[in-house]
Amino acid sequence: MRSRMMTGAALVAVSLLAVTGCSSTSEAAGGEEAAGGLQIDVPDVPMQEELGDYEGEVNIVAWSGFVEPAWSDAFTEETGCVVNRRVAGTSDEMVQLMRSGDYDLVSASGDASLRLIAGGDVAPLNLDLIPNFGDDIVEGMKGQVYDTINGKSYGVPIGRGANILQYNSEVVTEEPTSWDVAWEADSPYAGKVIAYDAPIYIADAAVYLMAHEPELGITNPYALDQTQLDAAIELLQQQNEIVSEYWADPAAQITSFVGGTTVLGTSWEVLRKLTEDEKFKSVLPEEGSTGWSDAWMLAAEAENPNCAYAWMDYTSSPEVNGAIAMNFGMAPANAAFCETSDEAKEHCEYYHATDEEYFDKVWFWTTPIEQCVDGRTDVTCTNFQQWTDAWLSVKS
Repeated sequence: MRSRMMTGAALVAVSLLAVTGCSSTSEAAGGEEAAGGLQIDVPDVPMQEELGDYEGEVNIVAWSGFVEPAWSDAFTEETGCVVNRRVAGTSDEMVQLMRSGDYDLVSASGDASLRLIAGGDVAPLNLDLIPNFGDDIVEGMKGQVYDTINGKSYGVPIGRGANILQYNSEVVTEEPTSWDVAWEADSPYAGKVIAYDAPIYIADAAVYLMAHEPELGITNPYALDQTQLDAAIELLQQQNEIVSEYWADPAAQITSFVGGTTVLGTSWEVLRKLTEDEKFKSVLPEEGSTGWSDAWMLAAEAENPNCAYAWMDYTSSPEVNGAIAMNFGMAPANAAFCETSDEAKEHCEYYHATDEEYFDKVWFWTTPIEQCVDGRTDVTCTNFQQWTDAWLSVKS
């Protein structure tokens, strides 16, 4: 499993972006822009127009479990492209590695993708060269604000998941309907609450405030002006008093629940499953939640772009995309996988793969930038570096 924790040393190129006007936003959770994506100034990186000969290899930075011999060997046999994998543990590490110039592809989450796009580190994709990126890709993973800029797609979807509320049903005997049990100072489970350890967790506080303090005017948890950020930090500091521990390492999160240190808090469906204990339940509370969505992104100066395009197409097929999703524990991007077997159908049902009503309540990680991604132009929003500094104040 992987950690998605971000470090305080993260460099935020996107914070310097100039505002050039926003497209209209949808009302679905996630705050995704309309099909054209976010409208901002980014480096003009050319898009590949046609495929050439395969170069013989492809170098990939990926989360653990995304690139495995079970499917990469078959790809090599089919194309002659040898797959060289580098596993990364955090989004920050992925950004740094992609900026080294040594890698062709990365499996980026939304908390890294805007940084890569704004830094000119990745190229827009020619979707005509990726036939498997077609109608079977779930709609909720197309044209999203975190990887679609100025009408150009920079990411090929891999999978997604929600940050859900997990609880020990032997202690929390009534199913929670709200995140209040994890945020309010008078929670009956104070001292037994676990929270995620990363600056992007500020967005979880913002989701809660959207429902409980509407007068703050938050309409997108990744678009916070200074007043809204201050309110989120105040809530996080309140939560800090009732938190048993913070987690970034998934194994540590599982241990905390199984060992009894924690009885409820932020989790992923795969982590609940890995406890192998039916007493641990989960719910997507009424306020909604944050979540993550991963996509293949191509280096702007990839040395092996043709093998990279072949990999993106190969891994977008139902069978291979499904294998990645099952191996990691997430909803696949290609819905056709769900019809390939009873096991696939069960997996898709467990992870809500084609349930857009479920994912409409999920705000997928998006790098906070000074341009307000909720469409406001009368204020400056806080950027990722400000979130990182604020998070350190919570933990201190």
